[in-house]
Amino acid sequence: MQIDYKNIIIDVKEGTTVSELLKDEIQKAKCKVIACKFNNEIKSLNFKIKASGKLDLIDLNNKDGMRIYRRGLVYIISKAISEVYPGALMTIKYQLSNAMYCTVDNLKITNEVISNINKRVKEIIKQDLPIEKRFMTKNEAEEFYKKENTLKGKLQLDLKQKKEVTLYYCEDYYNYFYGVLPTSTGFAEAYEITKYSDGFLIRYPSKDNPYELSEFQDTPKLFATLEEYQKLHRILNVNTLYKLNSIVKKGDIQEYVLLDEALHEKKIGAIADSIASNRKIKLIAIAGPSSSGKTTFAKRLGLQLRLNGLKPVIISVDNYFVEREQTPVDEEGKFDFESIHAIDTKLLNSDLVKLLAGEEIEAPTFNFHTGHKEYKGNKMKLAPDEVLVMEGIHCLNDDLTYLIPKDQKFKIYISCLTVLNIDYYNRISTTDTRLIRRIVRDYNFRGYSATHTLEMWPSVNRGEVNNIFKFQEEADCMFNSSLIYELSVLKKYAVPLLKEIDATSPLYSEAKRLIAMLSYFEDIPDEAVPTHSLLREFIGGSIFKEN
Repeated sequence: MQIDYKNIIIDVKEGTTVSELLKDEIQKAKCKVIACKFNNEIKSLNFKIKASGKLDLIDLNNKDGMRIYRRGLVYIISKAISEVYPGALMTIKYQLSNAMYCTVDNLKITNEVISNINKRVKEIIKQDLPIEKRFMTKNEAEEFYKKENTLKGKLQLDLKQKKEVTLYYCEDYYNYFYGVLPTSTGFAEAYEITKYSDGFLIRYPSKDNPYELSEFQDTPKLFATLEEYQKLHRILNVNTLYKLNSIVKKGDIQEYVLLDEALHEKKIGAIADSIASNRKIKLIAIAGPSSSGKTTFAKRLGLQLRLNGLKPVIISVDNYFVEREQTPVDEEGKFDFESIHAIDTKLLNSDLVKLLAGEEIEAPTFNFHTGHKEYKGNKMKLAPDEVLVMEGIHCLNDDLTYLIPKDQKFKIYISCLTVLNIDYYNRISTTDTRLIRRIVRDYNFRGYSATHTLEMWPSVNRGEVNNIFKFQEEADCMFNSSLIYELSVLKKYAVPLLKEIDATSPLYSEAKRLIAMLSYFEDIPDEAVPTHSLLREFIGGSIFKEN
């Protein structure tokens, strides 16, 4: 075999593992190496080379490397719990800051429990035990699951495209993960297990600083929103993908779709009621990350406000950009349109103050081709029964509306906060759900390929971190736009687009990861989705037309 590593061609015997081939490189690496990429596909360091190709090492400064680190931590901690408290079932629930919130069935989490788990986790890490990926045929797996009476990885049996079933073993402990794990338990250096609410947090570092834990930023409003949705879906008995797929196979999904949509309508109605009950509120500010469904949410909120005797009037922040020559630039010297300093906050606040005082203004229209504001006679005046609605990435930041008293503003944070997990140990990332939404919408309505969306996504995420997430707890309320069934609908759109990305692309591993995640979902037809649903914003057919 011939391997291209850093543009150096290396002759390799077939069956040589990556850890054997690049032992010296791995040991002397400045940042811990945890996996590799072979022909743009993520592999374990125990991967046996059976063909020629291009090889790269993945360290903890890499996004994929940190994913593997987190996955490995979950594996070690679940092993420790199974040994210290046999019969206790750990569940990964949500991501909070740089931490995962977990609960344990049949076990009350106390400081003593945390101490006992921590002690065993440290022992497992110190022992540097090998983690081995084992394979079974489907027939062997059927016998295995009958004998073991476990659901760990059982979903694999339903995947037609999978010829084998895999489990990760460490000593006699086994579990399933739909991604690569570290080759042994000694990788974990920075982590913390700490009691939180009724469960505990697994704290981990970031790829930018993989050896130290940053300060935990508590987000009680976000946590409460996630807990509310989780409890409701647990009551409906559809809190895992296994249960969702079972409902789809039985042909009973329409009822659950309607229940999920009714939950959205109930929450939107409650938000409108809250606004209407306070006559001081004159400005509704809506913000949320990309693909949260802000457009449809704003229109549905508008209907509920009208039922309360309030007429919503839209004012667009996009028309208040500073002149192009005044636009700030980023570190690369490019225009930074996502900076709050790219907004003419002085003019915006002047117009808002006048409107809220009952005066008339002429609102600007920003010409994105010339980079300048234009005035085209767009007169605005707020009637007593009207309320301003404003949507934009900075709307939770009081610096955007600094002249408007807080008691006259109602700030809403909207995001797709996924509460559905593949199983008890494999969570579906909120970011991944939004990314799938964006891939589908970008293709359907903007003509962009999945490659384009994936290339832009890191920049989109940076803007969200800098301008939205840090202000989310300042919202007066949060709206979770996720739908428990949505990935089963989006799958048919996203998978063909992702499959267009082949092994020659650096994005191949990301595309393959998303395809693997979506492969677990049973299909739900578009006909099951109501025309007023937020999901229609991404697949089309919405009753709400674009203005």
